[in-house]
Amino acid sequence: MILLMGIAGSGKGTQGKMLADQHGLHLISMGDVLRMYVTGKQRQRMLAGGLLEDQEIIAIVDKLFESISNGTEILIDGFPRTIAQAEWLLNQAKAGRFKVDLALHLVASRRAVKERLLKRARIDDTEAAIEARFDQYEQSTEPLIDWLSRHNVKVVNIDAEQTVETVNQQLVKALEDYKKA
Repeated sequence: MILLMGIAGSGKGTQGKMLADQHGLHLISMGDVLRMYVTGKQRQRMLAGGLLEDQEIIAIVDKLFESISNGTEILIDGFPRTIAQAEWLLNQAKAGRFKVDLALHLVASRRAVKERLLKRARIDDTEAAIEARFDQYEQSTEPLIDWLSRHNVKVVNIDAEQTVETVNQQLVKALEDYKKA
């Protein structure tokens, strides 16, 4: 399993699709999954830029993993986002359910990604929701990057403020370098 991580607007969706197509990976985009299945109060919380509770996300991810056959190489975009989610994931890996191979971290500034997010004009891309997602990322996900490294997950930082093609080349290189090691 390869984790694709980064602040909202860093290009996870675009890069995830490209990597999955290039390497025959099963892509799970948590943003797409959540927009499709979450309703009611959960949806309102997400539209305001908030995250669902760890147990809510874990239950959804657990069901997704049940539907994927063993041995399938997975690229997951947007999970884990907290240390509690990562602990669950690594516990599943220790139990032999799958292997967590690599975390590809798309690094970009708030300024750069805010412009991208406002241009895509999605319903959940209001200025207030974007700022809330940035704050959530800095509080929950940024510390997770170091945590993963300390728990033997190889983390590769990629400058996501470059062109789509350049970012993709660097991601492909990181993936190929990891597979050679």
